[in-house]
Amino acid sequence: MGASLDLVDVDSLLSVEEVDVRGAARRFADERLRPSLPEWFEAGAIPAREVAKELGALGFLGMHLTGYGCAGLGPVAYGLACLEIEAADSGMRSLVSVQGSLAMYAIWKYGSEEQKSEWLPRMSAGEAIGCFGLTEPDFGSNPAGMRTNARRDGADWILNGSKMWITNGSIADVAVVWARTDDGVRGFVVPTSTPGFSAPEIKQKMSLRASVTSELVLDDVRLPESAMLPDARGLSGPLGCLNEARFGIIFGAMGAARDCLETAIAYAGERIVFDKPLTAYQLTQAKLADMAVELNKGILLAVHLGRLKEKGTLRPEQVSVGKLNNVREAIAIARECRTILAANGISGEYPIMRHANNLESVLTYEGTSEVHQLVIGQALTGQSAFR
Repeated sequence: MGASLDLVDVDSLLSVEEVDVRGAARRFADERLRPSLPEWFEAGAIPAREVAKELGALGFLGMHLTGYGCAGLGPVAYGLACLEIEAADSGMRSLVSVQGSLAMYAIWKYGSEEQKSEWLPRMSAGEAIGCFGLTEPDFGSNPAGMRTNARRDGADWILNGSKMWITNGSIADVAVVWARTDDGVRGFVVPTSTPGFSAPEIKQKMSLRASVTSELVLDDVRLPESAMLPDARGLSGPLGCLNEARFGIIFGAMGAARDCLETAIAYAGERIVFDKPLTAYQLTQAKLADMAVELNKGILLAVHLGRLKEKGTLRPEQVSVGKLNNVREAIAIARECRTILAANGISGEYPIMRHANNLESVLTYEGTSEVHQLVIGQALTGQSAFR
């Protein structure tokens, strides 16, 4: 966070290593991503494989995992990298999150040694791209209703079904697919070259346009016994992966918010209205002050939750607190900043409307606001209101 926006001295809470990681991520975002993002967003296409290799070379893919070529950095360092990358674009952070916190984490946490050795070094280098197949066309917030199934056929598994809204799906080399079996929900490592697997890209998106989003179709996909993730049984496996990804969002959303606020302050300082800068008006300063307070609170919350994660004490409802608050506040900041830029706020020349559009997706993926409210409500009351 720039010095002018760091009202509560967040930097004093960070280690030298964390500041260095943040700086490296910020340089990559500024030098590699920002110049191309307006074009990528408008075209709805990105050079994902090229960007993934560059991210891998910098150690940002699976950076919070240990071994197999992964950097083994702490949660706060990972979160700060997510913040800086999402300050460029939420779609770019989604690429990092899905690769590292969903696909790689699932293999790292639940996979066999053979699966880890085969995929993780290549994925951490960005040479292989992964996706995570949980959400289905009719089952998002209720993954227990999934229809994708895996049945035994001799020593093999046969998978049938479909998944929806899958980041990286069309460009992935490997998919972690969750399916219903006679032994409950199980995860499978599916090379995307397997016959019967296809991943048509979803077009006409108004949000996350600088990101690849796909459907996964599994039509009698035959896999060997060794394709199953041995240490994941039931929904605890995929839900554990989702908590990893949600943690990155807690930081990432604040990156989008910060970029909007920095843009609005810079614009308002140069925009002359009735013979003085827009920043000289009380109403403008009130807007900026309120947004800066929420930004600082959100970043403090993210860092605090990161420290809990370091200690191994972070609980799911605490992740929900962070995701619910920070994405909700980020959207509010983006919309308020748009008003400061007035008509220019909708122009692709400025990043604010792009961030606002992207955050609409971030608001509902990895758990809608309503789901996180119910997670928090259950923690408060001891009563489950999901049904």
